[in-house]
Amino acid sequence: MIFEYVLKKNGIDPDTDINMIQNIDFANTAGAFTGGTGDFTVEFEPNATALENEGAGYVVASLGTESGYVPYTTYCAKKSYLEKNSDIIEGFTRAIAKGQQYVNSHTAKEIAKVIAPQFKETSEEDLIKILNRYMEQDTYKENPVFDEDGYDLLQEILDEAGELKEKVPFETLVDNQYAEKALK
Repeated sequence: MIFEYVLKKNGIDPDTDINMIQNIDFANTAGAFTGGTGDFTVEFEPNATALENEGAGYVVASLGTESGYVPYTTYCAKKSYLEKNSDIIEGFTRAIAKGQQYVNSHTAKEIAKVIAPQFKETSEEDLIKILNRYMEQDTYKENPVFDEDGYDLLQEILDEAGELKEKVPFETLVDNQYAEKALK
């Protein structure tokens, strides 16, 4: 949906101007691309960097940069869970905030050393390249507060894709009390 939004934003109609293949499992898109399917592919890291390293492709744009700030990763819980487990939610949110503070105050090399055990299949050199790319794109949020502008953009993208029956007020779905408390 974000790719289609970016295409439309740049005057390209995804229904008439391109032939978009959407029936390939996301885990297999890089392989399909290197096998000759398509002229472009949309990839997450580390697949994008792997394609570059193989000489099979180049990162030409960032959907995140081109779309505007979209709250891609969010954490959801039922009201009943929040009421019964506020201490867990507070601790989790503090941990997220500490991680964000760490990422925003350390170099790509320092971060790569910390996260390397979670990415055994990716070299430290590639992790540093990916982290630098994300830093240059201003990918990382500074804090866990879910802002209304990002929420509105997400709804716009969902609505334009025909996936939203009606817009929902920010206050109905977003509770920033834990995020704000984590910042203190």
